[in-house]
Amino acid sequence: MRPKDSLPPDQTRTKINLHTWQEQAVKRLLRSETPLLESQVLLAHILGKKREWIISHDNEELSVEQTAQLNAALERLVEGEPLPYITGRRAFFGLDFYVNHNVLIPRPETELLVEEAIQWLEKNPNKRSAYDVGTGSGVIAVCLADAVPDLCITALDISSEALEVARGNCEHYHHEDQITFKQNNLLENISGKADLITANLPYIPTPTLAQLPALRFEPQLALDGGADGLKFIRPLLQQADTLLRPGGLMLLEIEATIANDVEKSVNTLLHDAKIDILFDYANLPRVAKISR
Repeated sequence: MRPKDSLPPDQTRTKINLHTWQEQAVKRLLRSETPLLESQVLLAHILGKKREWIISHDNEELSVEQTAQLNAALERLVEGEPLPYITGRRAFFGLDFYVNHNVLIPRPETELLVEEAIQWLEKNPNKRSAYDVGTGSGVIAVCLADAVPDLCITALDISSEALEVARGNCEHYHHEDQITFKQNNLLENISGKADLITANLPYIPTPTLAQLPALRFEPQLALDGGADGLKFIRPLLQQADTLLRPGGLMLLEIEATIANDVEKSVNTLLHDAKIDILFDYANLPRVAKISR
């Protein structure tokens, strides 16, 4: 028997217009806070149009093939798969990035780290070498390169699949001359010092992660920060003790509940360092700003 909220069985064989498909899609996206927006994004993705075009052409007829593609994408969305994985795109800091299941979906909270890094670089024109550790999709490295044309960045990640995504985003914005990619475990066996170190490492404590089923589609390798959330942050701090130049800056994205533990670890593991905790738009501790 067909579920009550599913699409009619003959819908893929009957032509309908954009407005009708949107109405049916909105009814199915019961758990979404923005069902109309998401249905419009799916239409724009499948039809290869801007969302503005979708809004102004809702009487346009969909082909049978387009309807089938839309229904398949909608099923994924209804099952809880994040929209950026379905469309392969995510906007971040005014740029558009490619993403897939090998990388985390960039969050607005990370823009706080990028803003802080750019402000610091603008105030320190002689500081132009950086490490981006756990680069993932490369959004931090690409945004910094885009804002500071003479910045030289080494972007590192343990995942070769993530680095492939990051390289693609780097090439899309033509920053190959600024960003070097390296498959590496944190800063292990790295010898050169840097003025700036940025990192968005796995920081969610394992017990907390188990209570977040919404993250099941994202790579656990990039989320699980171990029992206390500091499994990767502690060794990075130890490595940064010898790699962060005097007068340099380290920016770490963190989970709100581990802010105090991060502060204690910085004071223990990083010599001659001062730490400030920056709060995000929800007034939660989000970025550890570590000055040397």
